[in-house]
Amino acid sequence: MKTTLLLIGKTVNKHFVANINDYSERISHYMPFDINVIPEIKNTKNLTEQQQKDREGELILKAILSSDTVVILDEHGDNFRSVEFATWLQKKQNTARRLVFVVGGPYGFSQAVYERANEKISLSKMTFSHQMVRVVFTEQIYRACTIIKGEPYHHE
Repeated sequence: MKTTLLLIGKTVNKHFVANINDYSERISHYMPFDINVIPEIKNTKNLTEQQQKDREGELILKAILSSDTVVILDEHGDNFRSVEFATWLQKKQNTARRLVFVVGGPYGFSQAVYERANEKISLSKMTFSHQMVRVVFTEQIYRACTIIKGEPYHHE
């Protein structure tokens, strides 16, 4: 199974970029993994939040294949402990051809993206910036990989 992290806009904080690259490289030792960045929409000052979400949604949907299993990171999604997420990921590895995790823009997702999503995952009941989520989630994917392999990274 190939796993893709689909992002709206590049990660701007150099420290976040370094962490994301580090975890991405680590994840690649366990499974095929890539990050696909959709360029930010230009001139958003002239758009309402809904218009921005709709335009981003169109770009997200263009980047997704009909056969993809799509999981959006959303505050209203399922919450997992790290061990539970590892079990969930392992099941997906056995059933999905390509697993695509999507981190939306600052205003979230359009209705069309919600309708296309197969599942929703929430990282926390707290709210994180869409930039911070990238670091936290790549670390959690890496952590899940080490849990699946029985490696000592995660401590219960």
